[in-house]
Amino acid sequence: MPTLIFDGVAYGMLLFVLALGLAVTMGLMNFINLAHGAFAMVGGYAVILLMQKQGWPFLLCLPAAFVITALLGAVLERLLYRRLYGRSHLDQVLFSIGLTFMAVATVDYLVGSQQQNVQLPEIFRQRFEFGSGFWMLGMGAYRLFIVVVCVVLALVLQQLLARTRFGSRLRAAVDDPRVAAGLGIPVDRVFLVTFAVGSGLAGLGGALGADILGLDPSFPLKFMVYFLIVCAVGGTSSITGPLVAALLLGIADVMGKYYVPKLGSFIVYLLMIGILLWRPQGLFSREGGR
Repeated sequence: MPTLIFDGVAYGMLLFVLALGLAVTMGLMNFINLAHGAFAMVGGYAVILLMQKQGWPFLLCLPAAFVITALLGAVLERLLYRRLYGRSHLDQVLFSIGLTFMAVATVDYLVGSQQQNVQLPEIFRQRFEFGSGFWMLGMGAYRLFIVVVCVVLALVLQQLLARTRFGSRLRAAVDDPRVAAGLGIPVDRVFLVTFAVGSGLAGLGGALGADILGLDPSFPLKFMVYFLIVCAVGGTSSITGPLVAALLLGIADVMGKYYVPKLGSFIVYLLMIGILLWRPQGLFSREGGR
């Protein structure tokens, strides 16, 4: 049982990082970016190509994946996304899902449709076991690494949004961009940085998850629903909401597939329906918005 819970926590933490950028753009920027999974895919392929073609070590590829996808997000925000900020959510959905299909087709053409494998360092292939029998706790080194990285990211982002000047500027720009601009806040630059960081987090999540989730050109389409479930269940007004939702869904998914394998991922959808019937606005939400 403890092993299943730990694996569920690790999987939930991975979902948290993957969905966090989407929660930022939806909750803080009021933009529905369904191409978020494409940025995660880019981060995963960046790690694969840097390791296979350039011989970079895995740990160096992770920050590189963040930087590459953040820069890509900044360019696309400046050239494409910024034009959609004032449009309806339907326009944003159609635009971003179109980008997703373009990204899938591009990767399939350039790299191929085969599944990609990440060669993890030997240190991450180890496994630690404590106790015995039903209460035995087995922890894979790589999953433990994912948990630690995600906890650090959650703490850093919470502090960034709640206690820094940039966080206060972002909240002001979201609540009323005209007033914020009148007060001298560079709204466009704030949104550019926010979108780039959200894209970089997606890329980092894709890089971390390439070994566990698998990586192929259909990655954005396969996991788009999971990103949306995390945002819908947890709410998008804080870091806490997506974190709690991702942990609940990760544990439910792992436990459900182990104890009721015939239902597969259906347990996750049942949990989502139950939570949203109880709290339609999500577990954590606040009024207001841009």
